[in-house]
Amino acid sequence: MSDYRQRVVEEKTELDDKIERLKVFMNTVGYKNLAILDRRCLYRQLRVMELYSDILDERTSAFT
Repeated sequence: MSDYRQRVVEEKTELDDKIERLKVFMNTVGYKNLAILDRRCLYRQLRVMELYSDILDERTSAFT
């Protein structure tokens, strides 16, 4: 696999890990104690991260 392709695969792996950690955090008391604006921003951030992950998935699927 080329360096470029490897970097894309690693980026997706790292992003998916961050998505999972954010989802776990969003089920904690700490998240529920945040101000509503902060919770809304984190929710939006999660949605954008998931969209970004989908795009990276499309890109890596095209590698084969």
